[in-house]
Amino acid sequence: MQLPPGNFGLPILGETLSFLADLNFVEKRYQRYGSIFKTHMLGRPTVAMIGPKAVEFVLSSHMEDFSWREGWPENFKVLLGESLFVQDGEEHRRNRRLMMPALHGPALANYVTTMDEITRNYLKRWETKQEFTWFDEFKKLTFDIASQLLLGTSSGEEAIRLSGLFTNLTNGFFALNTLPLPFTTFSKAIAARNQILEHIAQVVKERQQNPTKDALSLLIQARDEDGNSLSEKEIIAQALLLLFAGHETTTAMLTWLVTELARHPEVLQRAREEQLQLAQDASITIEQLGQMPYLEQILSEVERLHPPVAGGFRGVIKEFEYEGFYVPAGWQLYYSILTTQNLPEIYPEPERFDPDRFSPQRQEHKKYPFSLIGFGGGPRVCIGVAFAKMEMKIVAAHLLRSYDWEILPNQSLATVRIPTNRPKDGLRVRFQPR
Repeated sequence: MQLPPGNFGLPILGETLSFLADLNFVEKRYQRYGSIFKTHMLGRPTVAMIGPKAVEFVLSSHMEDFSWREGWPENFKVLLGESLFVQDGEEHRRNRRLMMPALHGPALANYVTTMDEITRNYLKRWETKQEFTWFDEFKKLTFDIASQLLLGTSSGEEAIRLSGLFTNLTNGFFALNTLPLPFTTFSKAIAARNQILEHIAQVVKERQQNPTKDALSLLIQARDEDGNSLSEKEIIAQALLLLFAGHETTTAMLTWLVTELARHPEVLQRAREEQLQLAQDASITIEQLGQMPYLEQILSEVERLHPPVAGGFRGVIKEFEYEGFYVPAGWQLYYSILTTQNLPEIYPEPERFDPDRFSPQRQEHKKYPFSLIGFGGGPRVCIGVAFAKMEMKIVAAHLLRSYDWEILPNQSLATVRIPTNRPKDGLRVRFQPR
């Protein structure tokens, strides 16, 4: 059997620098080699897989051949700790089951009012500011929502401090220099992680004594089938992950959502009409959230065109064959979300922003399973997807009902992908009530 086509690049570095710097790294190779190719990046021989069939192979039908822990670059493990993110097998299944109730069903319904209130506070602040960089503001908003609902901490100075620490932490994910030197990006990331963990540990102690309605209290009280709960160390690690995952990706998607709405007035108008039919009172209810089909289409198209992360990593723990090529155990695997969601055979004219792809008539993502994977897919689909979608709908609904915004001139909206997807200058806007 032969290895997949492709090139290992330079000694030691491989193709890491091109992978990090070139937005079309995977796309170019896909054009040349098809749905599987080899490369060498982040210190390891790597196989890249693209397209719904390949992604289904990795995320679903052959998921036992792959490990999360062995896949993600070392930096992620150091910075995100022993959380769900790097757990495999039984350990992962147990912890996921324990965490599920905090992010689904009845718990979600309890979160609507808080999400709504926090969002309205920010809208008032933005009205006063009039001009601002929206990426930074969304980051504060989503972090505030995450820390109040997931940890039960109040907003204000502390939330802003923590949000800044998370920026430092995230910047360390792809830092190539990981030597323990002061002032490097990676050392700053470690220092930030330690301060965040200290804060979480403090909150865990408070919740153990006085449980409230937030996700953290639910986690502390959760028991598995044998009556065992998560240890304090486990709770702290999972809480760090929830906070990180609970605001980073939502920020990216909200920023692109408002960018695309400003660029496409006809889409904005249709979305606004849908909202104005629902807007009997100022606040948003869980019932209303179920009556926004066009907004859901828009969110799917933002997820397709601007996925918060471009792809995912796995470690190959069992050699496998795919389309006649052989991949040995010990390699790293990278599956591309971005290129998969831009294949013209699934999404005609993929570079066009077109929410009607997801209309009941067209449903382009239903041609093949695993065609829309911004939140992953299979048994390990993002645990917070319902939480994220609810939050994005609440924010979008308020904006559409009551505000206008325009993109300020002289800025770059070019896509920056690392550490998470955003317009280069963060989207500076002028904002006013309608």
